[in-house]
Amino acid sequence: MTEHQLTRCELEVMDVVWERGRATVQEVCDSLGRDLAYTTVMTTLKILEEKRDVLTKYKEGRAFVYVPKVSRDEVCRSVAQDLKKNLLRKSVSPLLLNLLEDSEVSDAELADLKAAIARLEEDRK
Repeated sequence: MTEHQLTRCELEVMDVVWERGRATVQEVCDSLGRDLAYTTVMTTLKILEEKRDVLTKYKEGRAFVYVPKVSRDEVCRSVAQDLKKNLLRKSVSPLLLNLLEDSEVSDAELADLKAAIARLEEDRK
């Protein structure tokens, strides 16, 4: 699995691109929940494309349009694997329990979790 370790700022920018499906620098600036300089957003998008390899771009008129190369789920899996390996010493129970205790879980999410656990248990048989 490719590791996608993104900073908080990079994740904010990626959230905009994931939500929109494609975005220019100006569209990202306009969609962020906080003020970031245009040049900061442009630099972050460049890093996400060239160093992190999670975006691709193409020219449309005078602007570059950025498109995700990886899904939010792929990045989430990578971050979870990194947490598991480096922080939790390969045990996911503390992470899952903390996440569940510190957030409100809907009935639908709880049903999804139960179904996932049931699938894991079935796979082990």
